[in-house]
Amino acid sequence: MPKKLYYSAGIYTALGLLGGLFYREFTHAREFVGATQLAVVHTHLLVLGTIFMLMLLALEKLFDLGEQKSFRVFFWLYNIGLIITVGMQTTLGIMTVLDHGVKPEIPMLSGISGLGHMLLTAALIALFTALGKRIKLEPHLPSSRPATAAHLRPR
Repeated sequence: MPKKLYYSAGIYTALGLLGGLFYREFTHAREFVGATQLAVVHTHLLVLGTIFMLMLLALEKLFDLGEQKSFRVFFWLYNIGLIITVGMQTTLGIMTVLDHGVKPEIPMLSGISGLGHMLLTAALIALFTALGKRIKLEPHLPSSRPATAAHLRPR
């Protein structure tokens, strides 16, 4: 599981950087000025993809989360949900730029976007389930390190 998290973080980094480049170049080429969903694709991919996966990598190493079935469920639901969500942001953003700032009101697109968010919600529930199980299994650690001779020497 650590390799999957690591590679996912790398893929989301590349996609996030490409998303930012696409936003800048596409709106510039179309001489578009205004608000579009394309503006947030870059940050969604970098924060929800890259940074979140790197944080999970640390948690996985600390709590061995990959052993939990609910963590594996989380991983796939989260990635599918994030791709759907960002894909819909990209689609709506492109449509907004092409329609010169008119935000498309297409119920089907809103429904697909909602599905992406529902998958992300289900994934986070699975993550907390896995984390909760592993935390219950961990022995209680002392709140501070025991004093040693090195700690007692005056400065």
